[in-house]
Amino acid sequence: MQLPNHGANPQNVYRQLGLVMPEDVYDFSENVNSAGPPPFVEARWRTFYPLIQRYPDPDGEPFLTKVAAFHHVIKDSILLGNGASELFTVLARRYACKRVIIVHPTFSEYERTLQAVGANIVPIIVEDIVQYALPMEKLKREMVNADALYICTPNNPTGVLPQKVELEQLIIHGASVNCELVIDEAFIDWVDEGYSLIGHVAKNPHVLVVRSMTKMYAIPGLRLGYLVADPAVVGELKGMLAHWNLNAFALVIGAGCLDEQHYCQRAITYARNQREALQGYLQENGCQVTHSVTNYICFALPKNQSADAFFTYCLSKGVVLRHTNNFLGLNGEWFRIGIKDITAMTYLHNCLQTWFKAN
Repeated sequence: MQLPNHGANPQNVYRQLGLVMPEDVYDFSENVNSAGPPPFVEARWRTFYPLIQRYPDPDGEPFLTKVAAFHHVIKDSILLGNGASELFTVLARRYACKRVIIVHPTFSEYERTLQAVGANIVPIIVEDIVQYALPMEKLKREMVNADALYICTPNNPTGVLPQKVELEQLIIHGASVNCELVIDEAFIDWVDEGYSLIGHVAKNPHVLVVRSMTKMYAIPGLRLGYLVADPAVVGELKGMLAHWNLNAFALVIGAGCLDEQHYCQRAITYARNQREALQGYLQENGCQVTHSVTNYICFALPKNQSADAFFTYCLSKGVVLRHTNNFLGLNGEWFRIGIKDITAMTYLHNCLQTWFKAN
């Protein structure tokens, strides 16, 4: 099946498969906080309107100051981006025609942006998806001759959190062999800031950490992310970005989001409860399920059940899952499900129940 390379925009899936899209569709292919943006966004929306008449702050205020305070880092170590996707695009230019390791399965944008600049990509696959563990010895060997290593933590699409001690070992090794580490923490705020590696950046100029505001705060339409790295690295990357690359709404709303800790904790608790219930249900029905710690899970059907037939069946019922055809190491045999609101999760359960009873 030829399918889109990203979740969201479910109409694209139906169109590419030549299927009629049901009137009611539940999109589990994207993994944005099902609670929607923090309440202050709607409550203060009219007060944001005047921002449309002025150019945004060229330095990214007030968001820049809020990010610096949130992570206890200096402003010069922060690069703001029009979504993490823009940051990965500019990062790729840093590694043009260089040797870059990517740990798979993982976010497809790393490879797409690196290929566009002629990088020599070294794929390393985590073989056991359920008992996920980084292939440390293989990574260390390849890092000797590599310019950078990309790692997603927690991993997308499996939701698994690599051990922090192993990531710290890779940071130490990277310093000794002159290999940079690009750490994607787009989903770390679904776990705990204690697992973040941003605290290692100040003493390790070869570490670059990318963060997204999209997932936890449910603002994908605003496009907002940031990178924390050595000021010299940030300065080089900033020179590659367009002036005013962030809009004023994103800067003000993003700053407000970083104050919403009670909102975040409620989202984490809800996602954990729903995730654990769904993981248990799928395992009871013979599925392999990853040890996700995020607001999505990844699972594979029992061996006697067709992944393609299941995917098409779900679409016919208005349930859109994230396929894994473009994830190296998953090869379309696994599916990712984003945690949604109670109505959607109940509908999903009924859909799955009908499938498992018939198969």
